[in-house]
Amino acid sequence: MTIKKNEDEFPNAAGYANVRRWGNSVLLAICDSELLGKVLRDEKIVFDVREEFYKGMKMSVDEAVDLIAQSTIVNMVGHHVIREALKRRLIHQEAILRISGIPHAQIVKM
Repeated sequence: MTIKKNEDEFPNAAGYANVRRWGNSVLLAICDSELLGKVLRDEKIVFDVREEFYKGMKMSVDEAVDLIAQSTIVNMVGHHVIREALKRRLIHQEAILRISGIPHAQIVKM
């Protein structure tokens, strides 16, 4: 018998968080760990989840999304990080772009 797990049943999902600082700006790039190094293609869009950009500290998705509070610009990709950001009302469903079925969103705080 095969047991299929629901996405909500992954409380230990891991992500990568890379923080860069320039003056008063803080750029946070976060992704689900399984997406690091992948290239997503969807018609005219080619989205590279580059290690140079996304690979920072590996941590729980909760910890990665916690870093949004201290960031001025956020770039996030993956089912787990996007779901957590939606759950916390940090992004709106209409702000999500799907590339090959993988959700991507950005936040810019003014």
